[in-house]
Amino acid sequence: MAVSEMKYGIVWHDGYKLWNEQVDTQHRQLFTLLNALVASCMDGSDTAKLQSTLDFLVNYTVQHFNDEEALQARYGYPGYPQHKQMHEDFKATVGERVLRFVENASPEQLSKDVNLVIVRWLLNHIPREDKKIAAYIHNLS
Repeated sequence: MAVSEMKYGIVWHDGYKLWNEQVDTQHRQLFTLLNALVASCMDGSDTAKLQSTLDFLVNYTVQHFNDEEALQARYGYPGYPQHKQMHEDFKATVGERVLRFVENASPEQLSKDVNLVIVRWLLNHIPREDKKIAAYIHNLS
């Protein structure tokens, strides 16, 4: 299935479904939050609003990772340590982008970082890595 992308941000489609209601709902919400952040960058929102939206997105992502990791632990997913490390590496990358925004307050750079780093990571991570977890859990059922 082709990846459906907007000029800025990302579009959810059923190809990303993992058939776990909690994870799918959180993934859809991440897409919505990313799109809202990019739209705020593009519409000239002030730095305080962008920072607030970015902080909410980061906190939501951390909670999502915690929930996903709890699911992996509950089902004894053998790739858990590697998957957790991917999450840690991603959080560090996002942290660097947040720091760059705090230092420069550039909506244009933030939009680029969101699209080139965060969106790209999600578009690769969900179908390549999260689908492995979903298949593992499905096979246990």
